[in-house]
Amino acid sequence: MPRLIAAPAVIEAAGNKPKIIKEYAGRVNSGHENASVAHMLAPEGWLEPGQRPAFEEITVVLKGLLRVEHEDGVMDVREGQAVVARAGEWIRYSCPENGGAEYVAVCLPAFSPDTVHRDEES
Repeated sequence: MPRLIAAPAVIEAAGNKPKIIKEYAGRVNSGHENASVAHMLAPEGWLEPGQRPAFEEITVVLKGLLRVEHEDGVMDVREGQAVVARAGEWIRYSCPENGGAEYVAVCLPAFSPDTVHRDEES
């Protein structure tokens, strides 16, 4: 029988400003370890520490602009576009434009604070 997920779990986010993470499926809300699906609402000016996650992350931007810094440069991902970051790649996400960004992130395996490997803050 299919399983209803009645509501997401709201998870604390890293970064310089409050970002809302609503996890629908994943380690916290549904006990899934192989994948996680989260809806993100990030304000303009939000910037998180760089990271080198041990999971692949597929991100679909629903609204606004999500900036993705990587070892070879910078990529701007706009509404209707997606980006795939492979496991082990260094990345840093931010929302530099007015209005911030709304996006969905799918992580394979599921996101975990223990496997995101964030940069040490200086």
